[in-house]
Amino acid sequence: MRIPLILASLLVVTPLACVTPPAFAASGTAAGLRIAQQCKSCHSIGVRGASPNPASPPFRTLAQRYPLENLQESLVEGIVVGHAEGMPSVKLTPRQAGDFLRYLKSIQRK
Repeated sequence: MRIPLILASLLVVTPLACVTPPAFAASGTAAGLRIAQQCKSCHSIGVRGASPNPASPPFRTLAQRYPLENLQESLVEGIVVGHAEGMPSVKLTPRQAGDFLRYLKSIQRK
């Protein structure tokens, strides 16, 4: 039995259509998570849990302190915070900053 070409195409393309868009949508968030993981020794980077350093705010609460959209420029130019314990200077590329902010937005408390 021969499968018509259109049916065969649908059998190949339909599963990809179901998988590919979420993968593309999540790629920025996943890249942002990888950036956030570099901060997890001080900050809580997920949707729950306390920050290892009590002076470091959980990332999920940052929107309560700062408009996240305003952080893009600072992340690219370099954030230097004068904590007593000394947060390292953070400088990201524009793409990294966008990915990081996309991740931050995905975990904010509503």
